[in-house]
Amino acid sequence: MSLLELSNVCAAYSKADVLHDLSINVSTDEIVTLIGANGAGKSTTLLSISGLVKKTSGSITFDGEEITNLPAHEIVKRGIIHVPEGRGIFPKLTVDENLKMGAFAVDFDASIHERIFNLFPILKERQNQYGGTLSGGEQQMLAIGRGLMGKPRLLILDEPSLGIAPILV
Repeated sequence: MSLLELSNVCAAYSKADVLHDLSINVSTDEIVTLIGANGAGKSTTLLSISGLVKKTSGSITFDGEEITNLPAHEIVKRGIIHVPEGRGIFPKLTVDENLKMGAFAVDFDASIHERIFNLFPILKERQNQYGGTLSGGEQQMLAIGRGLMGKPRLLILDEPSLGIAPILV
């Protein structure tokens, strides 16, 4: 059984169709990568799954439940966390506050918080620093860490290596 299934999904921005009959299946514990040219619809696909882009037809199911027309906050509650391209951190919040914002829809889990600091030690060093003062790569680590704080069942990363040193990638 698929954890995530897109069946003949079409999506548009205003009147501009972007996705045309896209079908994808993602199983539990599977890593799937979308690769393509700029403008091919990779980000639109992720935004459609997250409920942030209007689907004009087709269906999206998550763990057997139809989520096609659910609002984004309901999709997050079901365990789909989207780390968008461009990071979207809160520049006037500290690193630690940014991470805690990632757990807004779930109970805060100190063990996950510590795990993120183990994955990204620079974030622990800078936990009291404002997010907007971090380098681009550090902001990307923070965005990924914030996503992990939400205890995702499915973590969607758009351009996850953007700004991160190749050695860390």
